Amino acid sequence: MAVTPLLPVAIATLRHRRLGFVGSFVALTLGVALIAGTGLLVSTSTGLQSDDPSAPSLKKLLTFMAGMSGFVSVFVVASTFAFAVAGRRRETALLRAVGATPRQVRMLVLGEAVVVSLAASVCGALLGTAVAPLFARWLVARGAAPEGFTVQISAGPVLVAVAVEVAVAVVGAYAAARRAGRVRPVEALGDAAVDGRVMTLGRWLWAVGYLLVFSTVLVLFTTMPPGMDRDPQLRDPQNLPVWTLLIDVMAIVAVALFAPVLVPALVRVLTLPASGAVGLLARQNALVAVRRTISTATPMFLVIALTGTVIGSTLTFGVARTVQSRAALRAEYVVEPDGGSALTPDTVERLRALPAVGSTTVRTTWLNGLAGGSGSGDGASGTITATAVDGDAAATWALSTEAGSLDALRGSSVAVSTSLARAHGWQVGDRLHTALDDGTPLTVEVVALVNTPLNLAEVLLPYGAVAGHLGGDPGPTAAFLTPAAGATAPTAIPGAVIAATAAWGGHDDPRSRSDWIAMIAILGPALLYALIAIVNTMMMSTGDRLRDFSILRLTGGNDRQVLSMVGAEALLTAVTATALALLVTTGTQVATLLLIRNRILESGPALTLSLPWTAIGAAAVAGLALALVSSLVPARIALRARALESAAVRQ
Repeated sequence: MAVTPLLPVAIATLRHRRLGFVGSFVALTLGVALIAGTGLLVSTSTGLQSDDPSAPSLKKLLTFMAGMSGFVSVFVVASTFAFAVAGRRRETALLRAVGATPRQVRMLVLGEAVVVSLAASVCGALLGTAVAPLFARWLVARGAAPEGFTVQISAGPVLVAVAVEVAVAVVGAYAAARRAGRVRPVEALGDAAVDGRVMTLGRWLWAVGYLLVFSTVLVLFTTMPPGMDRDPQLRDPQNLPVWTLLIDVMAIVAVALFAPVLVPALVRVLTLPASGAVGLLARQNALVAVRRTISTATPMFLVIALTGTVIGSTLTFGVARTVQSRAALRAEYVVEPDGGSALTPDTVERLRALPAVGSTTVRTTWLNGLAGGSGSGDGASGTITATAVDGDAAATWALSTEAGSLDALRGSSVAVSTSLARAHGWQVGDRLHTALDDGTPLTVEVVALVNTPLNLAEVLLPYGAVAGHLGGDPGPTAAFLTPAAGATAPTAIPGAVIAATAAWGGHDDPRSRSDWIAMIAILGPALLYALIAIVNTMMMSTGDRLRDFSILRLTGGNDRQVLSMVGAEALLTAVTATALALLVTTGTQVATLLLIRNRILESGPALTLSLPWTAIGAAAVAGLALALVSSLVPARIALRARALESAAVRQ
């Protein structure tokens, strides 16, 4: 039997299972659009920086956004195509019964996957180039990108997106096609598609491998061994929230790969109270068709797990920064801009004029490398973020000092973090060479090795050393007030917000706002895609079960009972996905607390484990609502159509 005679079969399959093909087409189209759009943003952002030095790196932000989007889309596309093939077990058995060889079955499935992939890739590429400029404007409006930032359309990112997603779709379809080719012809006589061994040897190896990588990366970032601490991107504690996302993603992948082991056990536990025909049918359907259960639960699991892990880590790091920053302050009051990213010159003058009140302002700037000293290292190359201090640093902060003193931070001097100094062998008294933001060379002397909190950079230097070389100089990002004995600080200044140190921090400070903007940028597109994928996979699942519904009707079930079973299965899927998400969120929060304890909070009260229940609950409710609508509506339409067909036959 040649492959060519199977072409009419392929056309008939396309007509009969058009909902499954449409679902695969939608998943791949949106996946290509997501990767292409984020890829265009990353390629355009090369060499650009935000106008605000204290804002997150634009290139880093967009790179992590592209990575998160790629991770979710690859996961969903592979799962969707594998699910589309797995749902055709009985049709495959019929083909085998009439003489089709395993090779012909594989070629048929792969041919269909390639055709759908190529068509979807064209649509996805066009959609990605249209969406990318809209997101660029959103970044500019939020201050995460410089004014005038636009997307330059190029073929490279689009072609990469197409190649990646088509390859993932074909590989996912091929893995399922191999299983389909082994289907026995006698299975065409059966009515139920019972999944055999779902947890294959390859899946075991990948799952254990990701778990080991997760554990190894966590240990490395916790202990920061010699050599690793020479890379500023890895060592700087301010980058920990970003790297935590990488650890979270590896944990999510590991749990998702273990799903064939975890899902049946969870279903059995969750359905223990189930009674009645509807509950028992939902339970058995989920246990018998494990692949279908996993495929429909995967997008929902991604939505809840990503929401819980990313928001949970962001909140925890925010609390850690607040605790650490308050503990490091001697100043009694903190002044921050009331809107905007910097205090105005008029506000700064008002602060300087306060009687018997010491005022220290800080600006964030960039240094182009920092080399020299008595150490054997090559120095810190690349762009280094530094905090320019205008005032008495020693009276403003109570920083743990390993050597030297902040009292000497004046003139052409610099204080560096102990970890930065250790990485490059710097000591107090060393002279370091750098270049300011405008290219002016500067030589500074190391006067102190300190442990800097997250609200300060790893390099502190006097404002006088960089004054006039800060480009546009947007102004101080904050001011710290230290009233003398008997003096009081003002409670209000136009254009500024004044807070006592004990009440300072939280979700309203500029760094927290930047963190939340970054979180939305990284998480938003991926979550939107995953939410659409929930609708997509649930509709595909319902469309593939029309024959099951007919059998239930023939055995005495009515429409209400069929719809109740569909709703119960959607609810069971949502609860199972939520349980898996809670498992991974708890694990990642423990890992985040471990990182914070070893890399940020050296003393003081330990943070307690706390999950973002509001965010998790909102994600779970949204997923359940979408799952119910996208499964009950198609089922209701299908049952009504069958009823009309039966009425027409009787007439």
